[in-house]
Amino acid sequence: MSTIVQTAAAAPSAKRAPNRAWRKLKANKGALIGLGIILFFTVLAAFAPLLPIPDPVATSWSAIRKAPSAAHWLGTDDLGRDILSRMIWGARASLMAGIFSVAIAVAIGVPFGLVSGYYGGWIDQIISRITEAFLAMPFLITAIALAAFLGPSLTNAMIAIGLSATPVFVRLTRGQVLAVKTEEYVEGARSIGLRHFSIITRYILPNVFAPILVQATLTIATAIIAEASLSFLGLGQQPPAPSWGSMLNVAKNYLEQAPWMAMWPGAAIFLVVIGFNLLGDGLRDALDPREA
Repeated sequence: MSTIVQTAAAAPSAKRAPNRAWRKLKANKGALIGLGIILFFTVLAAFAPLLPIPDPVATSWSAIRKAPSAAHWLGTDDLGRDILSRMIWGARASLMAGIFSVAIAVAIGVPFGLVSGYYGGWIDQIISRITEAFLAMPFLITAIALAAFLGPSLTNAMIAIGLSATPVFVRLTRGQVLAVKTEEYVEGARSIGLRHFSIITRYILPNVFAPILVQATLTIATAIIAEASLSFLGLGQQPPAPSWGSMLNVAKNYLEQAPWMAMWPGAAIFLVVIGFNLLGDGLRDALDPREA
């Protein structure tokens, strides 16, 4: 019995060797660049109310579609609004959409994946069939359909994106649980009479956390693109509130007269998405126990 207890207590944890993972992450230049990009836009979004920038919704009929200058570093849009100010405030909507959408997907998908993979049987069959049905539909099409059903707003867009991304986390978590639940330390925990909830939370969840974290980081990038797409279609952040997607929707009408209106929000979306992808790739390498 003592051997079984020791086996259960010796279960590897996702928190094991955090210094090793941190060292590997710091050694990855791409991951550090991605982290720097994310922090840069996060700081801008967080301190937007304190920055000495114009009101993002203030119009000026004397400054319509002005090219970048000392007065307006990134130029102005079709209503004379400062693009730099709208870019910074729009970062709040995009980052919020990315983070909260993925939080919704993780909060729903991970518990269902844990239950499906751990218990198996008819529970697994039902959850898996529903998950496969949603995965058969394109992610963005599902998000557009849900956003149209819920109504145009940033909150509804985040809910739509989160629900559309949920099946990915159900499938990922289920697969990881199937691989972990047959390990000796899980069998040892069962042998000493631990409840299923304790086994799942203490021994299984910590050991499937790393791939979930990596997937969440990569999905944030996808969610940011999805939010921009919904805002471009008028289903996300509503005017006059700034959003990178809605800025692109307006800019498409002035590509020849004022190309800067599309260039800057497009570049911001590109940089943020690249940042999260680089960070996700770095986390995947850093948290992989098979790599030294």
